[in-house]
Amino acid sequence: MKKSFKSIFSSNPASITIGLTIIVLILFSIGIPFLDLVELKTFDLRFFSRGTQKPSPEVVMAVIDEKSLDTEGRWPWPRSKIARLIDALSRDGAKVISFDIGFLEPDQNINLGFIKQFDQQVRVFNIKDNRLSKFIEESALKADNDRTLARTIKNAKAKVILGYFFHMSQGALDYKMEKDEIDKQLKRINNSKYPLTLFDKDNIEAPFLEAYAPEGNIEILAQAADSTGYFNMLPDQDGVVRWMPLIIKCGREIFTPLSIQSVWQFLDQPQLVVKVAGYGIEGIKMGERFIPTDEDGRALVNYLGPENTFPYYSISDILHGRLPRGTFENKIVLVGATAIGIYDVRNVPFSTSGEYPGLEIHATVMDNILRQNFLNKPNWTLIYDVLAIIILGFLTGIVIPRLSAFKGILFAIGLFIIHILASRWLFIHYGLWVNIIYPLLALVLIYTSLTLYHYITEERERKKIKGAFNYYVSSSVVNEMLKNPDKLKLGGDKKDLSVLFSDIRGFTTISEGLSPEELVRLLNEYLTVMTDIVFKYDGTLDKYMGDAIMAIYGAPLDQPNHPSLACYSALEMMEGLKRLNEEWIREGKRPLDIGIGINTGMMMVGNMGSDQRFDYTVMGDAVNLGSRLEGANKNYKTNILISEFTYEKVRHEFVCMELDSAKVKGKTLPVRVYQLMGENVSADRRETIKYFHKGLEFYKQQKWDQAIEIFQTVTAMDRDMYAAELYIQRSLNLKSNPPGRDWDGVFTMTTK
Repeated sequence: MKKSFKSIFSSNPASITIGLTIIVLILFSIGIPFLDLVELKTFDLRFFSRGTQKPSPEVVMAVIDEKSLDTEGRWPWPRSKIARLIDALSRDGAKVISFDIGFLEPDQNINLGFIKQFDQQVRVFNIKDNRLSKFIEESALKADNDRTLARTIKNAKAKVILGYFFHMSQGALDYKMEKDEIDKQLKRINNSKYPLTLFDKDNIEAPFLEAYAPEGNIEILAQAADSTGYFNMLPDQDGVVRWMPLIIKCGREIFTPLSIQSVWQFLDQPQLVVKVAGYGIEGIKMGERFIPTDEDGRALVNYLGPENTFPYYSISDILHGRLPRGTFENKIVLVGATAIGIYDVRNVPFSTSGEYPGLEIHATVMDNILRQNFLNKPNWTLIYDVLAIIILGFLTGIVIPRLSAFKGILFAIGLFIIHILASRWLFIHYGLWVNIIYPLLALVLIYTSLTLYHYITEERERKKIKGAFNYYVSSSVVNEMLKNPDKLKLGGDKKDLSVLFSDIRGFTTISEGLSPEELVRLLNEYLTVMTDIVFKYDGTLDKYMGDAIMAIYGAPLDQPNHPSLACYSALEMMEGLKRLNEEWIREGKRPLDIGIGINTGMMMVGNMGSDQRFDYTVMGDAVNLGSRLEGANKNYKTNILISEFTYEKVRHEFVCMELDSAKVKGKTLPVRVYQLMGENVSADRRETIKYFHKGLEFYKQQKWDQAIEIFQTVTAMDRDMYAAELYIQRSLNLKSNPPGRDWDGVFTMTTK
């Protein structure tokens, strides 16, 4: 147990505070499902602490309740009854009638079926009677409830909006919907499209929620309606509906929900625009009103209270004229079901028992838009959340070590309560959703860790550091860490570092000609010189891999000039190898040649492994690139290659020559590769480099003859510059096989 604590707290209170704060920030950035779920529950509790609010009078609901079923019969009703409902609401002054119901299939009308059968019998017996034919035709028209409903919708003074839904994925269907059928369904919801989308910049890929296919109303009704809107809802991971998708893309178009269409028609169709910024969807502008959304086009639903917050009117009372005249005057009437067994039940923050009608969620969104009463989680709240994590974490880390145990816990509890109250206040007064859980996690973790830290002694910490790093770095670096252990962070951490790889060329062939004893002596002599050079420039020896060396610069101690240190090491390694080769040649031994690759970038660095055995090492794409550059020396017959990322940091200290733009094995993006020439080079060498760069420019411009001529000049100036010969051959090949206008000059390496 003590060993476990010791491995965790090998630092001081400041580094523990910083480290745990960073960990919480990382957890916050990637999102931990359990913690995110707890945060969602705290969001729900904020509604309860705020209490209910009164809805706007413009939105009411006509519902299919138990009373309606008892009076009008079981659901579904004939479409003629829906037509009567529209007629009654329209005559009473309703401005918009919206259906949270889909009329997705033709009405099952028994009378119409009988008439069609009778007509077929008349045709079978070849009875020709104009009066009978006219009677059959008129009877069919009267009995066709879909046609009746369509006619009522067209003639209604109120604007009628029909609901439909999207299949969000093909998996939602038991079959694959053919393209013709999807196109047919898309035509049925054509009047549901957003009329205008504005992009801040060109070529922005907006992250619209995409659907597989719509399921629209039957064609005769879809054409008769003033507009349509989808009624899809996408609950969170716990099944609670907190967000409403206000934009869904299907095919090439984006479509409106029932709530947007209802308010838009109610406001007499002001300009309706979807605004898209570089980071995603900014929101929806409806005349003078603005509806904020997240980058995916979802809006937080500002629930006003539990079910029955909005006025409910039984459809049976509407059909039989039991309500006072003017009840629906100039209102949005949302039609849907609330009867048990037929209505869309949802979990919402005010009601997680699954008894909240989906119909009322649409009404809530309409109310939010009309009153501009929104909840917001804008992008800048991420800054607030990050600052809350840092401030609570640092306050705890600074104050707790200076207080007694009793005062410390009182201070921690006080911070805990203050943060909760501040988050609640922002929610109630400004409609802002800021994170509660992750800042509290930082507070609790740091308080607990600092409390346990008192059990770990300074001496154990010093021994831990010395034992772990004595073989990685020079003794001067170890001593510096012992003086300032706060500079060291054990465990994984992301840092900007430089990595150096070196390898002996043709070592397998060399080793075959040596006895085991001679091979060991040769390697020991070579590795000793190279390691001393790494330590000279305060590098960290990561590992030996046979004859290869891997070194890190910039960790564990911060070294702002780590790219330069890596380059100095590489140049001195070549000088050290030159001296060794001179000595080995005098002794009759075969000289060695090495390749070195250097890259700079963000890497994960720290002690990685198990409690019993671990290595201080670096990991990441930037490390892999350094290894690939070392191997790439074989392609150009060079000794030291650095990446463009290292070059940008050392370009004013060292002379470098751009060699290529290459895709190394395992990487998809090209990297500019440079040869490290030295601190100071002769005027002739500088002139050669200048010519080489000019040839490279012609090469990238596909001016093959000019490139070949320049590279031939470079070869004449410096016979050892193999890269010029390489480009001559490439230019000849590309001249014979032109790469096309979109060629970017990138060379793909197929070997490591």
